[in-house]
Amino acid sequence: MNRRNFLKTVGISGISLFAMPLVSSFATTKIQLGNKIIRSISDGHLQLPMSFVYPDIEKNLLEKILTNNGLATNFLKPECNLTLLEDGEKRILFDAGAGANFMASAGKLFTSLEDKAISLDSITDVIFTHGHPDHIWGIVDDFDEISFPNAKLHFPRVEWDFWRADDTFSKVGEERKTFVIGARNRLEIMEERIVLFNVGDEVLPGIEAVDTAGHTPGHCSFAIHHGSQSLMVIGDAITNHIISFSKPDWPTGSDQDTELGAKTRKMLLERLATDKMQIIGYHLPNGGVGHVERKAQAFQFIQ
Repeated sequence: MNRRNFLKTVGISGISLFAMPLVSSFATTKIQLGNKIIRSISDGHLQLPMSFVYPDIEKNLLEKILTNNGLATNFLKPECNLTLLEDGEKRILFDAGAGANFMASAGKLFTSLEDKAISLDSITDVIFTHGHPDHIWGIVDDFDEISFPNAKLHFPRVEWDFWRADDTFSKVGEERKTFVIGARNRLEIMEERIVLFNVGDEVLPGIEAVDTAGHTPGHCSFAIHHGSQSLMVIGDAITNHIISFSKPDWPTGSDQDTELGAKTRKMLLERLATDKMQIIGYHLPNGGVGHVERKAQAFQFIQ
């Protein structure tokens, strides 16, 4: 299954995709955590049909909550926010963006880095949350070379095993088969430079791998620690700034295991609210920087 067939499967034709606006906010948000500098850098945005994102939610109920919060009812346009951590001589990127071949509205990371005078060869490490296209396809350029020539590539061991397993292609739904092909192609190129890690590991000093499986089998988030201060890079464990917080038990079609995804989401939100930890969400708005508060029997995203 090629990229065009995937886009048809989720309801986006090639013509409509390339007619989408190519601009996004491209905001860069800077955070100080002790002597660490953390930036949220835009890779553009996705455009996903609601039938793909929330296929199992009753239409009238879904449209009501979307309309009440000023969101479109046919498509969602989630931002893609990468995290860049500067810690001494280390310049660490979390995920690698979508690259040039997934959606025309995404793949803007290199432009965003250039705008901030951050060269690709200055990146010392790339730490991946998981293997979906908008997180991994940007690691390889048009010449099948690693986009960051001097970087070590850190990848979750469970996630690595999943995408490379012989039976993965037959297990995933039709709309995800192109994900498998794309991940395998890139992981093969990455293999010689991969450093695998397990949940609970300190991937690099001060960076803890947190188990947030469900979106994919090996999905990880990352707690960046400095003394008593911490910030969580949450990846795709939480994906919508309204529904993921107010209705965390609602299944989303973007999760491979919807039941585990909902369980993980609620556990993570509880931790974030209790610990009052700042977060960067890959698909949350305005750079994804904020924190979680409890609201009634659920949660809310505060920026």
